[in-house]
Amino acid sequence: MTKPASREEETAAEGNAFPGRTYAKAVLEPAYEQAKRELLKPMLAVHKAHLIMLAEQGLVGEEEAGRIAAALRKLSPERWRDSVYTGRFEDLFFEVEHELLALAGEAAGNLHLGRSRNDMGIALYRIALREKLLRTADAALELHGVLREFALRHADTLTIAHTHTQQAQPTTLGHYAAAVADSLERDLIRLRAAYANVNRSPLGAAALATTGFAISRERVAELLAFDDVIENAYDAVSGADYVGEAASAVQLAAVNLGRFVQDLLLWCTQEFAVLRVAPPYVQISSIMPQKRNPVSIEHARSLLSAAAGDAATVLRMIHNTPFGDIVDTEDDLQPYAWSGLAKLEAVCRLLAKVIGTIEVDAELLRRRARSSFASVTELADTLVRREGLPFRAAHAVVSRAVTALDARGATVAEFTLDVLNEAARIVVGRPLDLTGEELKEALDPEHFVRVRSLRGGPNADEVRRALREQELRHGKLRRWKDERSERIARSFAELDSRIGSLARVRESLRETLEEEA
Repeated sequence: MTKPASREEETAAEGNAFPGRTYAKAVLEPAYEQAKRELLKPMLAVHKAHLIMLAEQGLVGEEEAGRIAAALRKLSPERWRDSVYTGRFEDLFFEVEHELLALAGEAAGNLHLGRSRNDMGIALYRIALREKLLRTADAALELHGVLREFALRHADTLTIAHTHTQQAQPTTLGHYAAAVADSLERDLIRLRAAYANVNRSPLGAAALATTGFAISRERVAELLAFDDVIENAYDAVSGADYVGEAASAVQLAAVNLGRFVQDLLLWCTQEFAVLRVAPPYVQISSIMPQKRNPVSIEHARSLLSAAAGDAATVLRMIHNTPFGDIVDTEDDLQPYAWSGLAKLEAVCRLLAKVIGTIEVDAELLRRRARSSFASVTELADTLVRREGLPFRAAHAVVSRAVTALDARGATVAEFTLDVLNEAARIVVGRPLDLTGEELKEALDPEHFVRVRSLRGGPNADEVRRALREQELRHGKLRRWKDERSERIARSFAELDSRIGSLARVRESLRETLEEEA
């Protein structure tokens, strides 16, 4: 039996200096790995932008700026690809700073003029988060486009809509898909709104009270493709709503898409038999040869639940924290926002492929619609128009007739004028003047859909009109996403170019001094 370690042995194992072994293993090592993957590129970009601004403001001289620029050019994310956390430095920031000091000498120390780990750290999180928001928006736009195309193909595909899980009224599969696309469009708008608040620069706030150096917060924001500066320095390092807003957008999008996915899985059952998932997205059973398991859609459902869970974790971790610079909103929190966005992005891309290749049994849907009582709302409406009955009276007549047919197991094909008039005599005290042709038309689900041509209705022409409008809005969202992505790429390329220019100026100065000597 192993003897428990004594307090002295435990203390010796932990070490006598920061960081303790357990603390490093539980907190600092995971944070280091996350920073390598997600924050190193933004960190180097922030260093470059801050240096360019310091040089432009005259806070560092040309030779000093050139020396730091040359050192920055030698640093690359690849340098840390295989590095491991050793505890020699608290985190990746101090390790990078050490490398800069080794390459540029004491001059590199002035790179920290007018800033703090506080404002810099928040800037890194915002840069990483905005990139993930744009990637997720790109995936959602891909799915949105596929849904629109599916809706167009099925603008005339008759089906029965359900409310409270029961057959309700005839509509079209295109009308349904357009509704899902509208919901997804709102999710895209929420992602865009979250991006607007994420893409604001905290830099220049320093610890929380700005700095006495004459830096330009606006210039650094411009260089890093931020759209704005966070006005209040205390807010810049304390506000966590930017990541909370992004999480809320992810959570709602995941919930919305999850409801759609639940319908897809139901429609894939052999009992519904409406959809057939393409072979690349189904799995067979290890024992049952007949099985075609739509596992791609099942995985979409579970991943959406996980995305919603990650987003909920973000909001829970922020809840009841003090308003200030705290670790609760930093290294431990950010990965949940990243993970939620990554899962949502993956599901959108997967669903786009599944929906784009799925088969629909349109004839089965049409037969079901024709054999259903789902169109009898139109019969009640017809009685209002044709017989001048109040709607409640017309509703009661039709309801009594349907109840009588249902009680004897009859189908809609047996809905005759005699059945309707029998119900009318009981409810309104007289037979109706409705003709057989008028009854047939009122019970026709295609007629039901055709006459519902009001804005937002299932009439095929109206659905197509709505989809044209949707396409215009899709185009605007696509342009927004592409413009933001291109602006960030241009800004980062410009950073590298300007840093190269600073380094070359320093080299020219050095050569001039050597010639004069």
